[in-house]
Amino acid sequence: MITVSHLRKTYRTPTKEEGAAGMIKNIFARKYKDIEAVQDISFEIQQGELVGFVGPNGAGKTTTMKMLAGILYPTSGELSVLGYTPFEKNHHYLKQISFIMGQKNQMLWELPASDTFKLNKTIYEVPDDEYVQTLGELTEMLDAKDVIDQPVKTLSLGQRMKVELISTLIHKPKVLFLDEPTIGLDVVAQKNIRDFIQQYQSHYKATILLTSHYMEDVRRLANRVIIIDHGALLYDGDIEKLIKKYARTKSVEIVVDDMPNTVTLEKNWFSRVNRLSKNPLSCATKKMFQSLLQQSLNTFPLSTLQLKKKKLKTLFAQFSKKSSVKV
Repeated sequence: MITVSHLRKTYRTPTKEEGAAGMIKNIFARKYKDIEAVQDISFEIQQGELVGFVGPNGAGKTTTMKMLAGILYPTSGELSVLGYTPFEKNHHYLKQISFIMGQKNQMLWELPASDTFKLNKTIYEVPDDEYVQTLGELTEMLDAKDVIDQPVKTLSLGQRMKVELISTLIHKPKVLFLDEPTIGLDVVAQKNIRDFIQQYQSHYKATILLTSHYMEDVRRLANRVIIIDHGALLYDGDIEKLIKKYARTKSVEIVVDDMPNTVTLEKNWFSRVNRLSKNPLSCATKKMFQSLLQQSLNTFPLSTLQLKKKKLKTLFAQFSKKSSVKV
């Protein structure tokens, strides 16, 4: 379905020198430097899979998606989606994909959303009966019946994302590239969009590659995650295996009336003490919570003890290009 082999994308950008002499050099003898946005990544996604594609800002996620959608031409490597080479921009290929960017609005701002739907119906050559059926299904899934005939400029951000999704999915694409679809939305709107993506994939058997900085999106929707940083692939595999192996150590926050000694703490039961202050004390331990609670009660004048799990976004953030992950 989607095959990426040794994909690279390098941008050549000019460098600027300061001063009068530098200005002349910038005009007549300009120098350039190469920036590798994507570095030799390879992966495959099967039909009907929903895969999370995560990494920090500038990791190369959007660049990779743009190459898969045919917007950018790769520097080297091979790409295949639905049996097509994306950058060739085959008409039949473009009718079977959709690229949705949460930060980009494709709707006609002054007109009702339904007018953009009709425009896309014409562009993608959707038959009348199929258009009516798909519009009804998408509108019902997103609970957007009351907003599709309103001017887009009058809609809230959450409502605009709903009509944006309807507009870009009206031709029932087989492959979706979703780049930050919930960015800027409140918690309720994020959940609504997540529920829709899950429902859409189940109903239409679509293949989806999803990027998001909201790790809740990835955890809820994807079984598999691909992690990249500085354009290099760090991990490709089951998200739960990743969490079990690298987030199994719990964090314990202890508040005591009399401050203990750090060395004593590490010697007795903690593998590492992260912070020691007159405020809450954070420690890492592999021992059972019940045992820790009992020892704390016996040792310290305890005020509060709380067990915390490592956040998923913290887990993803700990990986860097220098430490590829094996599970």
